[in-house]
Amino acid sequence: MIMNKKMMIGFLLGGVQSIRFELQSAHTKCIAEDIKADSMTVGKYSVVNPNDGYPIPDSHKVTVRVTSAYGNNYHYADRVDSGQFAFPAAEAGDYMACFWVLDHKPPLTLTIDLDWKTGVAAKDWSNVAKKGQVDVMELELKKLYDTVTSIHEEMEEEMQELNQATNSRMAWLSFLSLFVCLSVAGLQLWHLKNFFERKKLL
Repeated sequence: MIMNKKMMIGFLLGGVQSIRFELQSAHTKCIAEDIKADSMTVGKYSVVNPNDGYPIPDSHKVTVRVTSAYGNNYHYADRVDSGQFAFPAAEAGDYMACFWVLDHKPPLTLTIDLDWKTGVAAKDWSNVAKKGQVDVMELELKKLYDTVTSIHEEMEEEMQELNQATNSRMAWLSFLSLFVCLSVAGLQLWHLKNFFERKKLL
């Protein structure tokens, strides 16, 4: 089962996806995230312990795989109760994080938390502040600049798609106008020919 949870970049937020979902034993569930090329993506996941205060049972282990739209593998973990992944997206498209559980008798239902960030939201801003020794105002300005840049890139992509669609429509409209003009000209010639033939001028 695929859960399409493509996140739109919100104003001053970036792509952030935090969800909790249930997964039955012997089943697979995939989460899809639309990521731009060269964008950083960071994710962490964990199985909710059904017995709070006790070690998580072996039956509550999941296998996780993260792949790109072209099937390239970016993360794999076998029978774990938690984990994380981080990578720069080499190609644009839908990235899939798939979770599955081994068969169990009686059947089990696991609850999984997934926190998936992309773009500006995926940056480790605290680490940036430490490395650059910047103050709070500079850090906020850096966040704002990266967010505005991300929004600008999104708008440029949308404008390009809109321009392509508009050019396509204009081409069809021009073709239709030419067809109508030629049809009208043909009808006029046919009408004039009949008129002259009736007047015995031709």
